[in-house]
Amino acid sequence: MKSNKIIFNSLFGALLIMFGLAGCGQKQTPDNQTAAVPSSIKSAIAVIYPTKGNMVNGVVTFTKVANGIKVSARLTGLTPGKHGFHIHENGDCSSEDGTSAGGHFNPMHMQHGAPTDAQRHEGDFGNIMADSTGNAILEWVDPMIAFEGPNSIIGRAVIVHASEDDLVSQPSGAAGARIGCGVIGVQDGM
Repeated sequence: MKSNKIIFNSLFGALLIMFGLAGCGQKQTPDNQTAAVPSSIKSAIAVIYPTKGNMVNGVVTFTKVANGIKVSARLTGLTPGKHGFHIHENGDCSSEDGTSAGGHFNPMHMQHGAPTDAQRHEGDFGNIMADSTGNAILEWVDPMIAFEGPNSIIGRAVIVHASEDDLVSQPSGAAGARIGCGVIGVQDGM
């Protein structure tokens, strides 16, 4: 009889621990709704590969800073001049022409615009300028993109276009063919 009581108490204790642990990782708000756990992602990266018949390669890093996400791009293999540079909605670079990446990342359903416009797609990064040797560098801080929530860029794609984004044509700035593509993944913090 004493043995059965010990077993019962042990099982009861184990169940309490299991139910207690099941609630860990979720934070309850006063109205008993589950709140999101703050993201620990500090940086992300996209390695850019050329689409069929093109030569662009490079790396784009994204780093959380006080006033947004710092975007740093280093590309090679471009023709000299401006090239449209955007985040697209799908993290899929499997098609030969980059169209599997879908349209511009636009969770708030805004009009296309310049990266400095108050109303723009979250994926509107404007242009990246290639020098006479086909190399391009871009660094700036974007206040609209994030690593979590509806504006999260994780798992989306960076697209480099053949032509200049005119920053006004709808829905994508008439930037031409997609010559490079890279999926954005977590670099650290997970």
